[in-house]
Amino acid sequence: MNGWMHHLVVAPILLPLVASAVLLLVDERRRTTKAMISLGSTILLILVALALLRTEVGQGDFEGVYLVGNWAAPFGIVLVMDALSALMLVLTALLAVAALVFSLARWHAVGAHFHSMFQLLLMGVNGAFLTGDLFNLFVFFEVMLAASYGLLLHGSGPLRVKAGMHYIAVNLVAALLFLIGVSLIYGTAGTLNMADLAARIPEIEPDRRMLMEAGAGILGIVFLIKAGMWPLCFWLPTAYSAASAPVAGIFAILSKLGIYVILRLTMLLFGEGPSAGFGSVLLLYGGMATLIFGAIGVLASQALGRLAGFSVLVSSGTLLMVIGINDGAVSSGALLYLVSSTLSISAFFMLIELVERGQDAGANVLAVTMEVYGDAEEDEEEESNGVTMPGTMTILGICFAACAILLSGLPPLSGFVAKFAMLSTMMGAGAIGVPPTAAVWALTVLVILSGVAALISMTRAGIRTFWTSLEKTVPRVLVVEMVPVMFLLTLTLALTVQAGPAMQYMDATIRSLSKPSLYIDAVRNAVRIPGYPDSATGGDAEGR
Repeated sequence: MNGWMHHLVVAPILLPLVASAVLLLVDERRRTTKAMISLGSTILLILVALALLRTEVGQGDFEGVYLVGNWAAPFGIVLVMDALSALMLVLTALLAVAALVFSLARWHAVGAHFHSMFQLLLMGVNGAFLTGDLFNLFVFFEVMLAASYGLLLHGSGPLRVKAGMHYIAVNLVAALLFLIGVSLIYGTAGTLNMADLAARIPEIEPDRRMLMEAGAGILGIVFLIKAGMWPLCFWLPTAYSAASAPVAGIFAILSKLGIYVILRLTMLLFGEGPSAGFGSVLLLYGGMATLIFGAIGVLASQALGRLAGFSVLVSSGTLLMVIGINDGAVSSGALLYLVSSTLSISAFFMLIELVERGQDAGANVLAVTMEVYGDAEEDEEEESNGVTMPGTMTILGICFAACAILLSGLPPLSGFVAKFAMLSTMMGAGAIGVPPTAAVWALTVLVILSGVAALISMTRAGIRTFWTSLEKTVPRVLVVEMVPVMFLLTLTLALTVQAGPAMQYMDATIRSLSKPSLYIDAVRNAVRIPGYPDSATGGDAEGR
């Protein structure tokens, strides 16, 4: 990666940061202007993410190491863009543009500073995917959380405020644990740079290594809370179901941020050496417990919002279980499942509002505000500006059926392809130590039963929503609301058609993650830009 492409690595952080700052300067009454700025920034973010992803296709090495301020690691801030982070950037950008377009129908005008908070959320998430040290991971994590607090409360309503208060309290505790864990790691290893930390861990004395592992365990709890591992997941279904539809749609990536950090640190810090396999047993059995809890919650859910919230737990449980297995071939299928399930759940969250719009119960469940669904004349005039989607119930029914197929893992869509890739690999390789046959069968049965639970629940909800409500009014759905849902579902279809190339990319990603030395060498050997001013010397990068 040479020339201007090298500086493109920092663009996913700078773009939303600059956009949010500009949006703060625009008066709230100029909603169209703010929407266009936010949408333009997000579309540009997709182009940047796709350009970065393209540089990683077919590569086996790391070229996306960016030294912020031209300071060499481990003393300076380092951004690292590899195949995994590029994949997550693209996924985030796609979800963001879909959620943002959906919000333009009405949600972005329900409260103040929606677009600024949305862009700051993107900045925090993208920064967490790119950062190469734990301290800046905390910084981006806090930026993301601060923006998510405002977005979750966007639109007010008693249920949303109550869920938001619980969400804020839980995440403040998580932030405190983050600082404790980072402090323990820095006190024992003397560094927070991930590459430098991975190189130093084998050299730490056994007694101090135990303290370092304690810090890593506390840090792991933080991201297991965000990923929603049982029993740390009590807050997630309520918070996600109470959020407005576009906010819940973008929140689908937040649980995957927890999964990303756990996968990154597990394979980088504890993939080899004396601490190899640290925490894998907890991830394995915690993932199994989360999968069981999520499947039970899916079966028990009567409201579609809670069904979607528990589907997030099913997805997280499956991914945590696979990380605990620590088998590269299984993990390739899990990455495909991560992408497919995130797209499906995000589309489902937005679809729920459209499906339940004609039902009073649905409006109560989602805590929809009077500003959005009021009977005032000004609201009627605002809605009349949009174009109503023809054949509403038919299109909603098709999209609902597609979500049901994806979440339950039925053929022929990408949910089935991803689960088949994972299960076929598990059945064909005894990667788990004790006892391999029983453990493999247990995991396989759990994954299949979770799909059956999703199928039963989605079928029941579909019958109740589309067949039995004879007196229900047909919801008035605008094109701008339906297009994002269809866009995300079309992406899952494209993922199905291009399953071969997608799996090749996932295989290459896991092979790269399985070799921590590639990451360590790339960061340590990153070359500073010659002739660039250096704040340490007052001269150029060579110290002249």
